[in-house]
Amino acid sequence: MTNDSITINTMKELLPIAVIILTILAMESPRPAKEEANDKAPFEVGMTDIHYLEIVTPAVEATCVALAAQHDITFSAPVAGLGNARVASLSSGGRIGVRAPMREDEAPVVRPYMLVDDIDEASKAAKDAGAEFAMRATEIPGQGTFAIYVLGGIEHGIWER
Repeated sequence: MTNDSITINTMKELLPIAVIILTILAMESPRPAKEEANDKAPFEVGMTDIHYLEIVTPAVEATCVALAAQHDITFSAPVAGLGNARVASLSSGGRIGVRAPMREDEAPVVRPYMLVDDIDEASKAAKDAGAEFAMRATEIPGQGTFAIYVLGGIEHGIWER
């Protein structure tokens, strides 16, 4: 094994952790005033609205302990409607949920769910771009409607409140 392969393997192992940290930091950053947001292009306004960050991991308890200590957040007991995810509210108004895989072939993943105004239109746009749906628009009573699609090997979540 060369030094290059050790570095590449280490980077592969650290990448999911970096994604989680950067996503939480983005969710926690202050939002621009409404006037400032209106100056942005329409596609930029909604892209900062991560409604729910889902972490699927076999290490639920350890992940919750680490994130709670790092970000001064408190996780709930498992929420059945969210796949038994343990959920914490963030100061941005978003939430982070940590759950175990729900089926044997579900791989660990970090999946941000972006808020959309119309989930049917957003789903059509994803399909038109070549996405395949892992989960079609599904309502969770009291939570809203979500969908999951895969595009370019990346899982994306969309959520309509």
